[in-house]
Amino acid sequence: MPVSAAQVKELRDKTGAGIMDSKRALEESDGDIAKAEVLLNEKGLASAAKKAGRETSEGLVVSYIHTGGRVGSMIEMNCETDFVARTEDFEGLGRNLAMQVAAMSPRFVDRASVPDDVDDAKDEELLLEQEYIRDSSMKIGDLIKDSIGKLGENIRIRRFSRFELGG
Repeated sequence: MPVSAAQVKELRDKTGAGIMDSKRALEESDGDIAKAEVLLNEKGLASAAKKAGRETSEGLVVSYIHTGGRVGSMIEMNCETDFVARTEDFEGLGRNLAMQVAAMSPRFVDRASVPDDVDDAKDEELLLEQEYIRDSSMKIGDLIKDSIGKLGENIRIRRFSRFELGG
């Protein structure tokens, strides 16, 4: 079944996927946008797994100061190219992650970053294992994997700091 440009545009607007990826997904799903969206999500997760070993030497340092100025955070987020680092999607991800750090006070990025002298770090202390504050159905690790699929590059959280007045 031929796929219309309007269908491709609608799917791209929903998912942020590329034109050809959207068109292929619609062709595979016989024009069903919901099925095509699921196909793109699965492809994005597979794509994220393939990109996990790539070097990330570009990126941004993003800050967030909560209303009232009593809590703030900074996060270093890395990607493969400066082109992706300058995109609105990457910057938005950084803002959301910095907000997550300010709100949820994680201690470590992931299990691998926990020092040897810390016996038992709980999942809620690990940024990548925390529930995303803007969508409790996903974890931060899933949010990053979705962004990897959407942006087409490996993304890493290198480090973060959280500041609280008087703390």
